[in-house]
Amino acid sequence: MKKILKVENIQKYYGNKDNITKAIDGISFHVEEGEFLGIMGASRSGKTTLLNCISTIDTVSSGHIYLEDQDITEIKEENIAKFRRKNLGFIFQDFNLLDTLTIEENIALILTINRISEKEINQKILEIAKKLGIEDILNKYPYQVSGGQKQRCASARAIVNNPKLILADEPTGSLDSKAARQLLEIMEEMNQKMKATILMVTHDAYSASFCGKILFLKDGKIFNKIEKGEKQRRDFYHEILDVLALLGGDARDVR
Repeated sequence: MKKILKVENIQKYYGNKDNITKAIDGISFHVEEGEFLGIMGASRSGKTTLLNCISTIDTVSSGHIYLEDQDITEIKEENIAKFRRKNLGFIFQDFNLLDTLTIEENIALILTINRISEKEINQKILEIAKKLGIEDILNKYPYQVSGGQKQRCASARAIVNNPKLILADEPTGSLDSKAARQLLEIMEEMNQKMKATILMVTHDAYSASFCGKILFLKDGKIFNKIEKGEKQRRDFYHEILDVLALLGGDARDVR
């Protein structure tokens, strides 16, 4: 399989010489095309810092991160926004939809910024809307549709530009159990049917059970790695709980 993301021996320090905190301590791994990878760990394990470095929100202190063959640790500041628009998709806790734009316009926003032709924009939006079952609400505004439809709109926006990697930081953190399950099922659908490559940071074992592989972090290092393989999701969920018990992390299950 093609390696979409390669993280090579990255380290991240915060502070100054009198008070240095090592948030990431020599992490290396790769993500293959079409994978759904979960990153888990307790607070201050380094998982959010890792995601921020991959998304170019933060920079590494040493090491390299490659998206396909591009070393993103060497991208110049003035080119970072363009890189994100062309290569990354984001799924947020609170959807980040603009109420002044229709569902269609929200999805189209990234394509418009990237100067895609109007004909191609319309074609792409209709195609992704059909796949996610929201073609009937494209002319409505976010405040006129349900929470589940907003999730599908936000997911459509994340994938419509065919990004190389979709990043999600605790996407179910502020959702109730029903909404969380709906979003996770949408992400699973994006991964399995649309071949989206997804990296999700979560502290929740239930959310993580939708992933195909999970890396567990502790004190800025990889503590363990497990794969779903042919296991049923329920069995994988219990395996996750077992690792979290060893890790001493948060095995919260609110569902």
